[in-house]
Amino acid sequence: MSIDYTLDLRGESCPYPVIYTLETLQGMKKGELLQVIADCPAAFRNVPEEVVKHGYTLEKEPVKNGSELLFYIRA
Repeated sequence: MSIDYTLDLRGESCPYPVIYTLETLQGMKKGELLQVIADCPAAFRNVPEEVVKHGYTLEKEPVKNGSELLFYIRA
């Protein structure tokens, strides 16, 4: 899996992980892969819900790595 962009949102409280993720995806080319790193617990549910609702694809299920949450989203 080749990642085109990484968005590190550790330390950002919700709803900012969702907002910044959607803004970043809007600027990407279709088919590019975005890795998002967050640590806001609510983001585990909110980021996948919102990106799918806006027409993007989760490349794989969100990953919990300790307090870090990892998302792989296809623009």
